[in-house]
Amino acid sequence: MTTRSLPEILNGAPLTAVGVAVIRARESARADRLYDDPYARRFVEAAEQAYLSPNAPAGAAETWGSVLRLADVMYEPRTLGVRIADDALLQAAAEGRTQIVLLGAGLDTHAYRLSWPRAVHLFEIDLPQLFAFKEPVLEGIRPACDRHVVPADLGGSEWPKVLLDSGFQPEVPTHWVDHALMTLPTDVARAGVRAVTELSAPGSRYGFPVMAGAAFRNTLRSVAAEGLYRDMPNTERGLGEDAREWLESIGWTTSFKSTAELTEGYPRQVAAEDSGGHVVATRRG
Repeated sequence: MTTRSLPEILNGAPLTAVGVAVIRARESARADRLYDDPYARRFVEAAEQAYLSPNAPAGAAETWGSVLRLADVMYEPRTLGVRIADDALLQAAAEGRTQIVLLGAGLDTHAYRLSWPRAVHLFEIDLPQLFAFKEPVLEGIRPACDRHVVPADLGGSEWPKVLLDSGFQPEVPTHWVDHALMTLPTDVARAGVRAVTELSAPGSRYGFPVMAGAAFRNTLRSVAAEGLYRDMPNTERGLGEDAREWLESIGWTTSFKSTAELTEGYPRQVAAEDSGGHVVATRRG
């Protein structure tokens, strides 16, 4: 059987995770860094070697160029987003929500690089091909919490069962972090959040970033991203303009903070025109 190369395994939207690894590696190299991810460079070097290899499939080098350009375009807001996510995870653990699920874990290494204030069970859900790349790079490194790898497609209907089979306890209040559902077509995203709702005990939290619709579309249509998203259908994505009202109708209470509010006190601020932010929903009893 022929072994598939990384450019054949990781293509299309999942490559965004590699782009964010590029961002984390760049941030970690700065003297004024907002966070330190000592493992991001490993992912970047492994991916770069694979995509620029003389034996790589046709177009792989151009795709790698698109990844780097996308990282350039998204650097400032995304690197702040990493710091916001880190702080939110540590706060959740400190407050007692120690069962944490990352919906679209990507290549981040929260389980390894954060100093958790108490014992945490961290479930990482992402596509099998993403973990096929991620796990060998992290081999031999000991996580700082109880880490569960959950290979599953969040766009399908089987991921809740895979999560439960991995040791998830639905009776325990959970901290859900959504990096993936909000990128899917609206009907698929809402089906995923309904599954989250069914799995959530009272007091659970579900959070997801909000990017202004025009800004999100412009990023995807930019020269930086066109090589990665050429096959993405032109359809509405995320939970919709009425996301908060819809969440409240299915059993959550919601709040919103702008990115400017979330980064107040950080040594770096968002651009004035950034109208995005973060929604946090709490499961009602």
